[in-house]
Amino acid sequence: MNNEKLLILDGHSLMNRAFYALPDLTNSEGTHTNAVYGFLNMLLRMKKEIAPDYVVCTFDRSAPTFRHDKYTEYKAGRKKMPPELSEQFPIVEKILNMMSINIFEIDGFEADDLMGTLSVFAESNGMEVYIITGDRDALQLATDKVKVVITKRGITQKEIYDRNRMIEEYGVTPGQFIDVKGLMGDKSDNIPGVPGVGEKTAFKLIREYKSIENVFENIDNINGKKMRENLKMYREQASFSKKLATIVTDVPIEMDLSSIESKKQYDAEGLRNLFEKLEFRSLISKISDAEHEEKDEADTPRDFKVKADCINTLGGLKDFINSLSDSKAKDNLLYINFSVISSKVYSKNFIDRIFINLGEENFEIDVSELYEKDRDGTIKSMKALFENTDLYKISYDVKSPCSILHRMGIKLSKIKFDIKIAAYLIDSSRSDYELTDIIREYAGVDISKKDEDLFVKETAMLEKVYSVLKQKIEEGDMEKLLYEVEQPLIPVLASMEYEGFKVDRSKLLQQEEKFKLEIGKVQNQIYSLAEEEFNINSPKQLGKILFEKLDLPVIKKTKTGYSTNAEVLEKLKSKHPIIENITYYRQLTKLYSTYIEGLKTVIGEDSKIHSSFNQTVTTTGRLSSTEPNLQNIPIKYEMGKEIRKIFVPDNEDCVILSADYSQIELRVLAHIADDENLIDAFINHSDIHTKTASEVFKVPIDEVTPAQRSNAKAVNFGIVYGIGDFSLAKNLNISRKEAKLYIDTYFERYPNVKLYMDNIVEEAKKKSYVTTLMNRRRFIPEIKSSNKIIKSLGERLAMNTPIQGSAADIIKIAMVNVYKSLEKEHLKSKLILQVHDELILNVYRKELARVKSIVKNEMENVLQLKVPLEVDISTGSNWYEAK
Repeated sequence: MNNEKLLILDGHSLMNRAFYALPDLTNSEGTHTNAVYGFLNMLLRMKKEIAPDYVVCTFDRSAPTFRHDKYTEYKAGRKKMPPELSEQFPIVEKILNMMSINIFEIDGFEADDLMGTLSVFAESNGMEVYIITGDRDALQLATDKVKVVITKRGITQKEIYDRNRMIEEYGVTPGQFIDVKGLMGDKSDNIPGVPGVGEKTAFKLIREYKSIENVFENIDNINGKKMRENLKMYREQASFSKKLATIVTDVPIEMDLSSIESKKQYDAEGLRNLFEKLEFRSLISKISDAEHEEKDEADTPRDFKVKADCINTLGGLKDFINSLSDSKAKDNLLYINFSVISSKVYSKNFIDRIFINLGEENFEIDVSELYEKDRDGTIKSMKALFENTDLYKISYDVKSPCSILHRMGIKLSKIKFDIKIAAYLIDSSRSDYELTDIIREYAGVDISKKDEDLFVKETAMLEKVYSVLKQKIEEGDMEKLLYEVEQPLIPVLASMEYEGFKVDRSKLLQQEEKFKLEIGKVQNQIYSLAEEEFNINSPKQLGKILFEKLDLPVIKKTKTGYSTNAEVLEKLKSKHPIIENITYYRQLTKLYSTYIEGLKTVIGEDSKIHSSFNQTVTTTGRLSSTEPNLQNIPIKYEMGKEIRKIFVPDNEDCVILSADYSQIELRVLAHIADDENLIDAFINHSDIHTKTASEVFKVPIDEVTPAQRSNAKAVNFGIVYGIGDFSLAKNLNISRKEAKLYIDTYFERYPNVKLYMDNIVEEAKKKSYVTTLMNRRRFIPEIKSSNKIIKSLGERLAMNTPIQGSAADIIKIAMVNVYKSLEKEHLKSKLILQVHDELILNVYRKELARVKSIVKNEMENVLQLKVPLEVDISTGSNWYEAK
């Protein structure tokens, strides 16, 4: 008995399914990739689950088929394939060829016919067949040995049908399914069927009479006068529809087993290069895993052998450190990898092990074991290792261990290169920067995350990865950005994490009570307006109140009922006073759970919150923070601002100092656009919003009203983000015509701003990326999309990124310079937080005058722009007062 299996892929169907199931994905060059990505995920998953001996893929040809010859209206009216999808077919065919998967397509026949022919041939040779498709037409091909796998709900769910499953679920055999199609027709293929006979009726008739022919023989027994009349009138059409729906299983193609046999070897290198170009990083490992299964284990890249000498005694650690002083390290370079145990509470973060590569030798320092034996001795030895200024350290994601070492009183000096930060600068669009992925991409070596020697192997590959990334940083002209901005920022962030921000627990409890009262008050207002109590947090109950009881216009419906998301509420806010209350209630409850209840779990024993600061998350270069996120406390409502009252200085001898850049993004815009009027406004210290209002509304400066200034402010900041008349009209609650007039007038007064916007968009279209003043690069594939909405988004990103990214660069340099100045003068005052364009410091009162001077000087003299950078400094007994 033949136990071999054949996997048949319905190419067009699966590509269509993936295209519409996944979001519009593009790589850095603007090539659309979502259909290819989804198709490959399905293919690899099916290969893993089914383990076929043969794999083939069928595609439709653009030429007419025999069905078109019989019926010119066949498939008429179908929408033309979107160009975003059609451009992906050559890519998937190229990949299939590299994977040695045979492609079948022939003029005059559809992919269905080829699948039918292949399945009959394979079954006749004793093989088990799996047809993967999203099209139910293929169900007619199911037998005991031919299984039809229907993909459902995107690309993750599927249903498998054989003959028995068809009978169990539908009550008809696979062959009778053709008769069902003949009666009901098929709108997607424009097969007419019988008018008035839907799917339910068609199945019922065939279950009872077994075939179309028997239906017509028993037509007088069928209930319903109209039904009988339709069946009689369209008898020939039904029979013709059945013929159109029948999949041909004898397409005239030469067939033998060798013609469908897949080679055992992939073009691994070609696939890897293509996947890197398409930015399918997660698929590279899957391809490698599949390749690994088909190759001799000794040939697989991940099977390279490494051995590490374990250092678990203090004497051994001292001997190792002494050997480094004897120039054991090549070029005085240490390649280091850290195994860190992380916790939500900063004080519980711990370095478990340290891995070091010295050319051919690898070492593993068991820090946990050493700590247990002699804590003080271990710290002393590690201090000697990491503070050795003759040794340069090349590592991965060094900020976290740097922060832990800082807590231990150890300074990690001479950080020469951080692999993670370099990878981020080269491509900031990635969702993560796992070391195994970076090694795979830049060194061409696959290391399994389940490998027991994972850390040793990773460390052994650092030198090769460093060499490649260093070259790419140089090619992108980003040396200054890496070596003078991002890497010097590491010890600054480590210090900020160590210092933390003190929380007044009594004030936290006061705020908790305040929030509970406010939430209860708003809750009652909502109940009063609704004239009944209900669960405000339940979208279903809220939807019934808004759209059934209050009869508000339905904006959007989902599968589960009415949508009540923020976008819907925004559109309804002028329709009923309850909307504003609901919006406020949601904001309050979110603030309460995140920053009142949430903060309690992350306050350390020192009564401080130690946020973790991230350098490799945002595409613009801005920092982010987690555990908790102190950068995004919403301050639209006073209750949000009130949360800042709980953050206080270290002790009574200190104050909180806030140093905030004034309109930094508009100043960067003036510099980049080189607009004379805008530059002049900042040089003369004009109120930029009042001046813009005067220009836009054509009134003297001293006659500008508060409303005009407010509108001008919206225009100023909107321009920075590439705002259009539609969005501005919505923001200011004015007509699009009026909004367009504002924008046009703005550009008349600041012509070089318009010129900059136009030029940067054109530059992005040519290069697929834009850069900041420090040459930070952001890829914008959206700008090449044929979808107008996505393309428009890309244009706005192109306009804004150089401005927002440059502002991010400026504040980072300021942080480094302020930190260094405070260290140089041995001041006790410390930088503790950064929020957008603002630095927060814990300052000793005795040092206040000096710290103010340092902060102002360093922040205002970061870069020499065509306009002055101005900083507003204020202090207070808590963050709220300081801000």
